[in-house]
Amino acid sequence: MHRSNGDASERSITSGSDFLQLNVAEAPPGGLADWLTGRLRLAISGGALPVGSKLPATRVLAADLRVSRGVVTEAYQRLAEDGHIEGRGRAGTVVVAAPLPADARSNPGDRQVRAETDELFENEPDSAVFDALRHTPSRIDLTPGVPELAAFPRAAWMRAERTVLAELPSSGFGYGDPRGAPALRAEVADWLARNRGIRASPDEVVIVAGTAQALALLTRVLHAGGIDAVAVEDPGSLGVRQHLRDGGMATPPVPVDDQGVRVDALRASGAPAVLLTPAHQFPMGVVLGGERRRELMGWAEDGGLIIEDDYDAEHRYDRPPVAALRALLAEHVCYAGSVSKLLAPALRVGWVLVPSRYQEALVAAKRYADLGNAILPQLVLAELMRSGRLERHLRMVRGRHRHRRDTMIAAIRAHLPGAVVHGAAAGLHLTVTFDAGMPDRDLAAAALAKGVKAQPLSWHRQRPGRPGLVLGYAASAPGEIAEGVATLGRLLR
Repeated sequence: MHRSNGDASERSITSGSDFLQLNVAEAPPGGLADWLTGRLRLAISGGALPVGSKLPATRVLAADLRVSRGVVTEAYQRLAEDGHIEGRGRAGTVVVAAPLPADARSNPGDRQVRAETDELFENEPDSAVFDALRHTPSRIDLTPGVPELAAFPRAAWMRAERTVLAELPSSGFGYGDPRGAPALRAEVADWLARNRGIRASPDEVVIVAGTAQALALLTRVLHAGGIDAVAVEDPGSLGVRQHLRDGGMATPPVPVDDQGVRVDALRASGAPAVLLTPAHQFPMGVVLGGERRRELMGWAEDGGLIIEDDYDAEHRYDRPPVAALRALLAEHVCYAGSVSKLLAPALRVGWVLVPSRYQEALVAAKRYADLGNAILPQLVLAELMRSGRLERHLRMVRGRHRHRRDTMIAAIRAHLPGAVVHGAAAGLHLTVTFDAGMPDRDLAAAALAKGVKAQPLSWHRQRPGRPGLVLGYAASAPGEIAEGVATLGRLLR
C-alpha cells in the first residue's frame, strides 16, 4: 500500500506540469488524449484559460508531461475542431472561444427549459424572434446565416490595420464621404468585377452597414418613388420580409421551385418590384435557371424592378459560378452584398448599387441615416482586399465549409433517411424537408430543449408547405454537426 502511494506521488512530480497543474497520474490507462482534452476544455469553460490565452507549444507541454507529442497534438486538434482554440503560426495556439458553462448545459429535459423553448416557437415569429433564438443557450447551434467565426483572419486584419494607421494622414480621421471611403469603393468595384461579373465604377458603389441597412435605405428611396409593395420568394427569408415590412412595404409571396422564382406568378402578383436571392436562394438553395432569367429580364424590361440580395454567393462547392443579375440588367437591379458571410456579421459592412435614377436619393438617405460608415474599418477591409488576403481567406474557408457540409449530409443520411436535402451545392446551410407527422416548429422546440438550435422552415413561408428545418453548418465543428443531426433523428423517430 505504502509503496503504491509512493510510486503515484513520484509520478505526479516527474510527469506533471505547472501549466494548469496537470498531473498525468490522473489520466486513465489508454486515455491520455481524452484526459488532456477534457482538462483543457474545462479550463477554457471555467475561465482559467480565457479567450486570448496562449497555450504551450505541443513539444513543450509533451516534455513537461513526459508523454508523446502526438497526445498533445491530438488534444489541441480536437479543441481546434470544436472552435475553441486556433493555431496562429509563430504566434502560437490561442484560445478563441469558450464552450458553454455547465449551468447552461443543464438537464435539457427540465420543464422550465422546455416551456421557454415551446414559447419561442408556438406563436407566429415576431420582430424579436431572431434575437431571442440567438440568445437562448444551446449545446449545438445549427442556425443558418453565420460563417465560421473562429476562422476570422485576425492576424491578417491586424496587419492591414497597422498598414492603414501607418499611412493614414491626420485629415483621414475626420468625417468622410457618406458614400464610403474611396479606397473601399474602388476595391469593392474591382471585387464585384472579378467575382460577380458586375462592371461598375467606384462612384456607383455606396457602402452601408450590412444588408439590413441596405434594405432600410432602399425601402425609403422606393417609397418616395411610389413603390409600396415588393414581392418576395416563398419560401423566402423571414428576416428580409421583416425589414421590408418595417419600411412600409407589402410583401406578396411568389412561389419558388427547383428553377427559382416563378416569373409567371410574379407577373400575376402585380407587384412593381421583387426581392430575389438568385445565386443561392434562401432557404431552398436553388440557382435561378437560365430560362427563368430570360423571363425575368422580360418582366424587368416591362417596368419591373429587382432587388438582388447576393446572399452567400461566394460560397460554392459543386457547381460553376453564376453571374449576378446586376451584371445583365444594371438599370433594372438594385444590388446588395456584404462581408457578413465572407468574414463576420460583426463588421457591419456591405454595399449597394442602384439604377442611376435612384443614385442621388440613395446617397441622401445614407447621409441622413448616419453620415456614412466608420472610416477605419472600411480602410482596413480595403487593404485586406487590395493585398489579396481576403481571397486567400475565402479559398481557405471554402475547404473547411465543404468538409462540414459533407459531414452534415452524411449525418442526415444516417439519422434522417427519409429527409430530402436542398441546396447542397453552395452556401452555408442546408434545408431538409420531411413527411413526419411532427410540425417543424414542434421539432425545433423539442430539439432546442435537447440543446440543439435550428430554424423551422415554416418561419420562412407565407403559404402552407412541406415541413422542414434550415440547418447551418459553417459555424459548428464536424462533431457537433453529427451529434446535432443525430439528436434530430432521435426526435423524429
